[in-house]
Amino acid sequence: MPRYIAEFIGTFFLVLTIGMTVIGTPSGVIPPLAIGAVLMVMVYAGGHVSGGHYNPAVTLGAFLRGRCAAKDVVPYWISQVAGAVLAALAVGFLRGRPEAILLTPATGPAPVAEFLFTFALAWVVLNVATAKATAGNSNYGLAIGFTVMTGAFAVGGVSGGVFNPAVAVGVTMMGLSAAANIWIFLVADF
Repeated sequence: MPRYIAEFIGTFFLVLTIGMTVIGTPSGVIPPLAIGAVLMVMVYAGGHVSGGHYNPAVTLGAFLRGRCAAKDVVPYWISQVAGAVLAALAVGFLRGRPEAILLTPATGPAPVAEFLFTFALAWVVLNVATAKATAGNSNYGLAIGFTVMTGAFAVGGVSGGVFNPAVAVGVTMMGLSAAANIWIFLVADF
């Protein structure tokens, strides 16, 4: 149970930070920096408990690598999506419902951008946090957070920089992306 709670908390703060830094604020460097930073600190806070996935795609990668038990995959996914849903509700309470700039990803480039940086994120996680050669590496949180930050800067304007099916649910609930676009993230990010 502590693993599922850690996944819930980490995903909650990731999605909360996305909503609080994107909705009602001018675009710029702050959202990607804040999102990468919160992911980094949540990975450090919960990595030793649950692996600090906070992303169903990362959980799938860890499972395929043999670093996440089959019995934990679905409960992790449920915890991650529940964290995203509660965070979206919290953002609605904290921010009200100001006009958000609706993400309108192009159906050609957006899935490719999402796939590439979701792959990069899973690749980094698997190679810095689950590989035997990097056991004891204390920089894994920094590498993971910086991967998401880099992806947000690089392709955020193309796809929204979601890279995470749970985040896709959260940003859709917050009105940052139309419900009709969720397929882009669910297909490309898994």
